[in-house]
Parts: sequence; C-alpha cells; structure tokens
Amino acid sequence: MTLPRGLIVSCQARADNPLHGPQFMGAMALAARDGGAVAIRANGPADVAAVAEAGLKVIGINKVFSDRYPVYITPDFVSAAAIVEAGAAIVALDCTERARDGEHPSVLIRRIKDEIGAEVFADISTFEEGIKAAGWGADYVATTLSGYTEATLPKPDEPDLRLLETLAGRLAVPVVAEGRFNTPDLVRQAFTAGAHAVVVGTMITNPREITRSFVQQGVPK
Repeated sequence: MTLPRGLIVSCQARADNPLHGPQFMGAMALAARDGGAVAIRANGPADVAAVAEAGLKVIGINKVFSDRYPVYITPDFVSAAAIVEAGAAIVALDCTERARDGEHPSVLIRRIKDEIGAEVFADISTFEEGIKAAGWGADYVATTLSGYTEATLPKPDEPDLRLLETLAGRLAVPVVAEGRFNTPDLVRQAFTAGAHAVVVGTMITNPREITRSFVQQGVPK
C-alpha cells in the first residue's frame, strides 16, 4: 500500500470549464499539496503528467465516454496503461459489473497489477461491488459511485457514510470515501467511520460550482 492516510484532492475540469487543461490542473495540484493534501486524483494522460509535478501520489483515471456503455472511468487496459505511462502510480477504474467497452474489472485489475505494476483503486457503488473488487485484487476500494449508478439512484445530497462504515468494517484493504464530501465536518465523519482517506473535488477545485452554490443559496432573488 502506497497511498498515505489523509485528504485526496480531485483535480478535474470538464471541457466546458474555464479551468480545463493541464496548466490549470497542475496549478491546482500545487495548491492542494501546499494545503496539506496527500494525493491527487486526475483525469487523462495530460492532466496526470501535469499534476505529477506537484510530487504527490497520483491516482489516475482515464474517462472514455461511449453512447453505448455506461462505464467510462478507465474502461479498458489501453486507457489504464496510458495514465500509468503519464505518471499515475495508482489506477482508478469503475469496478461495477455494468456493461463496458473493455475487459471485465476482474481481468482489468489483474492486468494492471501484473503487466504495468500499478496499484488499483476500485470505484464502486454498493457493498457487494466493494466485496467483489477486493476479492479481485483491488488495493483500495472507494465509495465514488454511490448515488451515480442505477442501483443507487436517486442520488442523495449527503455522502454514503453507511456504505463506507460497512465496507471499512469488513474489508482488509483500505477503504476510501468519495462522493459529496463537501464540508470539513463530513470529512471528519468519514475518518470516524473508518476511511483510510477522503477524496474531495468540487468544493476545492471547481470555483464555478462553488460560486453557483453561493449565488443560488445566498443571494436574494
């Protein structure tokens, strides 16, 4: 296990975001490092290479969108290998058993570990998926997809602390909290529930959404 205990910052920006691109994500990673983050989660080879300059452990994902398949987080070996080559020490992938244009996650986990020597960070949405991912050899299990799959809709406003606590009490591998942890208090609750680390994205690295929240909730109409 190479992932330190602590706060992981997700440095991602979609194409329509003014902060999209490796230059901005690299700067975000430096700011997160100076603020005390222990690792960075980033998408795509260019951004992974940029955030790696901050010197923190990088959890890489490679989003490949498809009109035919719901799985887009590192769906195949080629996409995984590309982010490892760019500097990711840990590969995060969708470890649900939903249809994808790529290998079954059990095969993908084995290939990533055996062929390119990276650790695997399993994004799951249910307890059963977490148990399976650990059994397939994932080094970390994360609650990332809870609230974002058909099995866990509708998405709640709060993070899935129950799933986190249940997995932490059952698995031997570290469990990471991710998804809607948008206040320091919720982060503290995650560690109390057994999290090895907590991933925070939007509330740290997406000024547009933070601004929108202030405007919608705080500015009189």
